[in-house]
Amino acid sequence: MNKNTFIIGFMLFALFFGAGNLIYPPTLGMEAGTSYWAAIAGFVITGVGLPILAVTAISYVNNDARELADKVHPLFGLIFTSAVYLAIGPFFGVPRAATVAYEMSMEPFMSGTSSLMLFIFTTVFFILVFIVSLNPSKMVDRIGQYLTPILLLSIIGLIVGGFFLLDNPLTEPSEKYTSAPFFTGFVEGYLTMDAIAALAFGIIVVNAFKDRGIQSKQELVKSTLKAGAITGIGLITVYSSIGWIGAKMAGTGNFANGGEILSGAADVMFGTFGALLLGVIVSLACFTTCVGLIVACGQFFAKISPLSYKWVITLVTVVSYLIANQGLNTIIKVSVPVLVFIYPIAIVLILLTFMQRLFGGARSVFRGAILFTAIISFYDGLTAFGLKMPAVTDTLEYLPFFSIGLGWIIPALIGGLIGYMFKGKPEPAYTS
Repeated sequence: MNKNTFIIGFMLFALFFGAGNLIYPPTLGMEAGTSYWAAIAGFVITGVGLPILAVTAISYVNNDARELADKVHPLFGLIFTSAVYLAIGPFFGVPRAATVAYEMSMEPFMSGTSSLMLFIFTTVFFILVFIVSLNPSKMVDRIGQYLTPILLLSIIGLIVGGFFLLDNPLTEPSEKYTSAPFFTGFVEGYLTMDAIAALAFGIIVVNAFKDRGIQSKQELVKSTLKAGAITGIGLITVYSSIGWIGAKMAGTGNFANGGEILSGAADVMFGTFGALLLGVIVSLACFTTCVGLIVACGQFFAKISPLSYKWVITLVTVVSYLIANQGLNTIIKVSVPVLVFIYPIAIVLILLTFMQRLFGGARSVFRGAILFTAIISFYDGLTAFGLKMPAVTDTLEYLPFFSIGLGWIIPALIGGLIGYMFKGKPEPAYTS
């Protein structure tokens, strides 16, 4: 591996490692207890494996994630990809990262939550994010060479402290981790947003390699896989370590979320310095993720709309800023149902991209699998939003894996098989 591969791998790590990556593994650790390693293994599949696959899938196409989704239909490609970018960008991903950065870097030094301080923090935060996002070509070097090493050193300090300074015994797992900890962790990995974020980050990685002179498809795929391997090793190490901190902190008190767990652990291990260290980690992690997401949104919507890149990132930044000031709890409450709906569709689309040689890339297979998946995930999204449908639930409960949130798996297989039965001649590629 050469220097460029490491720089781009570090950049991708920093782009992925944001708000959800910090707040969910500790919560998983605290709730999983003695079932921790099974639970974190499931989490790693959706939180690391799928994102790396998604980035690699983008290296197979000429443009962006829309080209993958166009295999179903051009209209689906436009709507689904736009929904993905809006979800990971101004509506959920960017505001969530900004508010997590505020809550974990500022609130530990304050007497309580302050709307005014949130307003001031997000104002400065988004001005800096906007400035760095203005020039995407320099982003790789800024993040990969400078910010990521600082971020990694800060995380290592927290992790080392977690393994040597926390010696509490693991507690019994909570109810949801008692029977199927692996699959529960698998579904919890959705909340990082990384698999759908990877559909956006993929083109940033591909363009970064192209800017460095790599043009052939084979070399692009190979280089993307190598950079993804570096990213994956870093993410697995960090997730399992901060999740372990959560598992060790379970018996020390009650915590509302992963941020509070890490704040408590940092205080136990290092006192005031711990809160400062955690603040540096969170601010850097959330900042780099916000930059990556805004750049990705800018490049995508500038391509499909008459607006320039600068105007798009201005709009995305302003909308993200306004939503961020609604507070973290509001953002999480609304985002979970949307992610529960989008994620299975993204998973099936990514897997079909790698499997398409088996069925000749037939659109009927893509359409059948995505349609059946969407039906189940739409129901899951509605129930996550709080809508009760007892008659539908009674019927869907017969689906394998339904009770662990993976009821879409068998319908996706059935839909793909039905599509394969109607497979005709290979269709010409749609143009985006």
